Amino acid sequence: MDLDTVIEKRHSVRSYCGMVPADNDMERIVAAARKAPSAGNLKAFKVFVLRSGTERRRMMESTLHQTFISEAPYLLLFCADLKAIEPYGGRGKELFCVQDATIAAVFAMLKATELGLGTCWVGAFDEDKVREASGSPPHLRPVAILTVGDEK
Repeated sequence: MDLDTVIEKRHSVRSYCGMVPADNDMERIVAAARKAPSAGNLKAFKVFVLRSGTERRRMMESTLHQTFISEAPYLLLFCADLKAIEPYGGRGKELFCVQDATIAAVFAMLKATELGLGTCWVGAFDEDKVREASGSPPHLRPVAILTVGDEK
């Protein structure tokens, strides 16, 4: 599928069927995210793959109870890494690492679309609750959650 087609097909999916994407597809999506450009090539972001029902329910509770989040078979949590971006000082912590995580999330969305999977960008959440639910350390700032799965 060419890039124009991928961009045209990408849309927000909030209703998933019961099929779980193959582990290989999820690996390809995360690999695409890791190829995203970043400030100074520091890759100042982390990606968490959340699959268990408990993890997805905890995320749903941290995202204003958007129920479709717990229904998606996979969630990808993108966090800005405040430690990795330290060489860029305050602007790096406030902006660059957030941009890095955002660009990586977009690469993941486009790869998922190419693989025939649906995604939805979720930005409405309580950062502290998401951090707690994911078990991520304080230097990782949650930026976006992507739901991933087969569209109904």
